[in-house]
Amino acid sequence: MLRVLLIITVLCSAIATARVEVSQDGSGGLEFIDTSFENASPAWYERDADGTIQIHLLYDHERSSPNRAAGHIHLRLRGTPGAKLTLEFRNLDNVYNGAPGSVAAELKTLVTSENGRDWKPVSTDSLPQNRVRLTVVMPGPVLYVARLEPYRLSDLDRLLTSIRNHPRVQVTNIGQTAGGRDLEMIRIGDGRAPHRVFLRARAHPWESGSNWIVEGLVRRLLKDDADAKKFLAHYTVYILPMANKDGVARGMTRFNINGKDLNRNWDKPADPQLAPENAALERWLEQTIAAGRRPDLAIELHNDGSGRLHISRPPVPQLARHLERMAILETLLRQKTWFTEGSTNEAFRNNGTLGEGWLERYGIDAVVHEFNCNWIAGLGVPPLGRNWSDYGGKLADVFDEYFNIGLK
Repeated sequence: MLRVLLIITVLCSAIATARVEVSQDGSGGLEFIDTSFENASPAWYERDADGTIQIHLLYDHERSSPNRAAGHIHLRLRGTPGAKLTLEFRNLDNVYNGAPGSVAAELKTLVTSENGRDWKPVSTDSLPQNRVRLTVVMPGPVLYVARLEPYRLSDLDRLLTSIRNHPRVQVTNIGQTAGGRDLEMIRIGDGRAPHRVFLRARAHPWESGSNWIVEGLVRRLLKDDADAKKFLAHYTVYILPMANKDGVARGMTRFNINGKDLNRNWDKPADPQLAPENAALERWLEQTIAAGRRPDLAIELHNDGSGRLHISRPPVPQLARHLERMAILETLLRQKTWFTEGSTNEAFRNNGTLGEGWLERYGIDAVVHEFNCNWIAGLGVPPLGRNWSDYGGKLADVFDEYFNIGLK
């Protein structure tokens, strides 16, 4: 009898211990945080005494500048199904345009996925000293955590493979990144349409929403319907879908691998040694202009914590007419998409951005279009890839109407 009671006591103790490991707050049940896969964030981690997992993101730095950036989040957790984990993100004290400022205030939501493909939003908690906490329960042995729904080089390769042989598509290699990766320019339409629009995505590696928008636009224009044919009879679209491929592959936040911000220094010729990505695009643009196919509209796509049209106002000839056209563009975005955030005020300048640089140097109506990384006010939901893809699809109609009225 005593032996039976002893066995029962041992079993009960073992069960209680297992339950503590799986259900306790903190790191109980965490096996490993994997950062070895495509687009994973460079980071290191440690466990606090209370079980909280401290995740230290690694900064990428701008060359010859105090600027630094950390804010890309894409990790793979491995652990015990049912374990409740508390993650705390640190190293969020960025330096932007020479001034200290934390990205912590923008980390209001993250996204999680069991398989790296199907994502759902999760709210975070703000902590003192620019820290952000996320609490998750392991649904199985693996859980992915990301800032935004990821869009990787392999996703771009999938898109390019699916469209290369389409009769309305031309994919051209215009150069290489600092790391030797090909830069593709996608042309949708045959180039003989009366108007042209250019879009660039992913100059900053963490801002994956721009890629989902591009894919949505491409898919819409390649539909076999009357509207798609009407659109492409009216305008041709040129897209540089992933400007900073090296940064995307490495899970970086803002700069290229030479420490250059690809959305700066457009007020002067690009340095082919430090920013070959920009030099290749500049060369393509100047060849396109020389061939008589100057873009009528250029849009640089980004993510941030507010989501607005950044309309610069440099002292250029016919600035008033440019602003009139940008007002038309904003009105059409409000009418035909879920865009509600508005545009920058009348004093706004953003020296060196593609939006301002292309307007100053080439006389092209250009704008930087930001998308809120936490919330889509027009839909009342946190953003996912499908929301941005839907927006990209609606841009096809926006451009059609813009070229009907915006250039008169």
